[in-house]
Order: sequence, then C-alpha cells, then structure tokens
Amino acid sequence: MGFSFGDYLIDVDRRKFWRGGEPVRLTEQVFDLIAFLVRHRDRVVTRDELFKGVWGVRMVTDEALRTRINAARKALGDDGEAQAVIRTIPRKGFRFIAEVVEDKEEPTLTHHAALAPPDKPSIAVLPFQNMSGDPDQEYFADGMVEDIITTLSQWRGMFVIARNSSFTYKGRIIDIKRVGRELGVRYVLEGSTRIAGTGRASLPS
Repeated sequence: MGFSFGDYLIDVDRRKFWRGGEPVRLTEQVFDLIAFLVRHRDRVVTRDELFKGVWGVRMVTDEALRTRINAARKALGDDGEAQAVIRTIPRKGFRFIAEVVEDKEEPTLTHHAALAPPDKPSIAVLPFQNMSGDPDQEYFADGMVEDIITTLSQWRGMFVIARNSSFTYKGRIIDIKRVGRELGVRYVLEGSTRIAGTGRASLPS
C-alpha cells in the first residue's frame, strides 16, 4: 500500500520512503510513526495509540515520543511551529493533516528511485497461525512472533522487517515468494502454534 503527499511517497508494506524522487532512509520507529499517522489521518491519534501502534507497549517516556515526532517532522520538511504536516492537538494527541493520495495497489514508482536491497541477511517473520481453535490463544501466537522479531532485531548483522509491516499479512492467504519480493527480504518465516496437553508448542515452518 502506498501513500503520496506533496513531494513525498511512502510504501508501507516494503518500508520505503522517497522525497523528491530520492530514496530516504529513516529509523524504524520514525518510519512506523509516519506510517501510523498517515493510515489514521482521518482522526486525532492519541498518545496511547501511538505507544501501542509504534512501540508495541502501553507507555513510552515523553522525551522518546517528542524526539520521534520531531524526527518525523524533520523528515517531512515540517517543524513544531509550522505543523503543516503533523499537527499537535493539545491534551488529545496528533493528526496528519497533509493531503494524501492513497494507492491500494502496488505503488507506482516510475518517477522514484528504488532503494537498494539490504546488503546483509534480511528476514520477515509473519504472524503464526493459531491451530488450537481457541481465539484466546491468538495473543500467545502474536506474542511469540513479536518476541522472535525483537530477538532477531538485536543482531546487528540482520535486517528484520518490523512487526507493523509483517502483521499486515495476518489472516491472509499468501505466497511466500511474493511476500519476500514485496517486503524486499531474502527469508520469510511462517509457522503455527497449538496447545499440547497443559503446555504449548510452536511449530514454525
């Protein structure tokens, strides 16, 4: 899914960002912050929603949030005074106010230079399928995937697709090779979980 606004283009699924036709590399959290605000541009996004949607936790320090918002504004040619793209709504949250054009198909990048693929091992960990038949076990399956992503991300020599992108495939019938191409990675991990007696087992594939 792609979104364009002004001189910018963001490809959420493949985690690519362009400004004026030139590729720009953003830190993972700044990219996720911009993508989250763009996707929810029709309303004010609360701080708690940002904490959960970008960081995956319920609470982040004010300084960490302020730093990422400032970085996102800088990447978008915005600042805290103009707030022409990301507007702070006092005591409520933030809203993406730039005019956005959405392309639900694969973004057309004819006029945009593509980012070079990572020059190191790259992987996407897809949501595991819950084989137990118990909807409550979805939390366990999702939590396991998040733990794997977090652990892999700690390896400096590994490029790992963030949770927000890999989880867009949750519940979908997928083609592994296509997912690899869409996300720009060499490896894709998928799997399933099930309850065995009183314990739990994961069966990654």
